[in-house]
Amino acid sequence: MTTGSLHDKAAGCLVGSAVGDALGGPTEGLAPAQIRQRWDGWVRGIVPPYHDDWRTARPIAPYHKGDGHITDDTLMTHLLVQVYLDKGDHLDAYDIAERLVPRLIGDKVWVPELETETLLLHRVFLAEKYLALRLHWGHADPREAGVGNAVNCGAAMYVAPVGVINAADPDAAYAEAIEIAGAHQSSYGREAAGVFAAAVAAAMVPDATVDSVVGTALRLAKDGTRVAIEAVAEAASRVDHWTEAIESGVLRAAVRPYDTVADTYRDQGLGARRPSRLHSIEELPLALGFLVIAGGEWERTVHGGVNYGRDADSIASMGGALAGALGGRKVVPDALVEAVIRASRTDLEAPAADLATLAVRIRKADADRRARAERDFGRLLEG
Repeated sequence: MTTGSLHDKAAGCLVGSAVGDALGGPTEGLAPAQIRQRWDGWVRGIVPPYHDDWRTARPIAPYHKGDGHITDDTLMTHLLVQVYLDKGDHLDAYDIAERLVPRLIGDKVWVPELETETLLLHRVFLAEKYLALRLHWGHADPREAGVGNAVNCGAAMYVAPVGVINAADPDAAYAEAIEIAGAHQSSYGREAAGVFAAAVAAAMVPDATVDSVVGTALRLAKDGTRVAIEAVAEAASRVDHWTEAIESGVLRAAVRPYDTVADTYRDQGLGARRPSRLHSIEELPLALGFLVIAGGEWERTVHGGVNYGRDADSIASMGGALAGALGGRKVVPDALVEAVIRASRTDLEAPAADLATLAVRIRKADADRRARAERDFGRLLEG
């Protein structure tokens, strides 16, 4: 791959996202103090699970998070790549119902956190199981099936492929992600999916910068999502290192007014994960905030997300995708990539290569359609 090419940036994005996900899995749901106590300091690499008895410590989530295992964030991302490859074109909400859900409930995959080959449905959490409930059993209109689901980062966490398919066209990425996310999410959960896909598309531009990525997110984001990103980005601009941001609590303070999840992460307040025009998911603003603090550098962006705790795997995965798209495949350390591939028994490179190849074909077809439309419009003007 040529550095800075479509294939290079796609690999940086998807591989960087997967490794960030694997590093953040063990720290998910924890507070920074718990993280440092459990692992004797900041987590900067692959660590074992928080609970030695991970199968029974939390019966509602009996997952082996740690030891280099990717989580449902990456499994769902790879599933969306497969749906793109199936169709060979842009996706809409009906493709989620007719292509993604059948794979979710019918295709066996290796699930590292369950240490077995099984249906992905058995690993995804409740807000993602809602896809099968609404679209397969409930036969809901795919364009609005996400209404009634818990509003969270469930759709945003796997839409990076939308940004790759629409590389350098964030407006198109936003529109496509908003379309497909309607099958899964509503309100600010759906909005975050659109904005994250747009940010990835912006990061794919050859001369993209952290400022251009954040600027794109702010230009397209609506309501509480835009205000939360603005507040976190401003706070991040005043911090020199992710350790300072976590110890001072400045990013948490910035996002708190817009987050419906309590400071004690597993506590459920009355308004938690309910639709609102005033609120935002926490993960996307934080991923952008750590990207700002790190100046776009992959390791520091991901380490910030990992050690922040709370929904650490999604924050680190989103931040890793954006920093990887900015810097290309070389910014994700080979030793980490190889360790995660071995531990997860999952090919992290091939999905990115296949998606980039497909993006070329789709964009050629887009250009041909656009040329025909412009030609026909020109004939209208002549008439």
